[in-house]
Amino acid sequence: MRSAAQPQEQFRSFSASSLYCPQCRQETPVRERLLLVLPDGNLYEYCCVHCGTSTGSKTEKEPNTSRILY
Repeated sequence: MRSAAQPQEQFRSFSASSLYCPQCRQETPVRERLLLVLPDGNLYEYCCVHCGTSTGSKTEKEPNTSRILY
């Protein structure tokens, strides 16, 4: 049995498959596009597959790993 102090990891990240598009005025499928590579993770943008309107974004944090700096 796991204690409450050590919760079990349920997921690593979520990805949206459909979001509300203000241009189409309905829920539409979306494409995830890498927008920026940041020092602490990546910024993704969700775009409507029908009209290309940006419908949302997410920042995916990278786990704390040792990095070699030159």
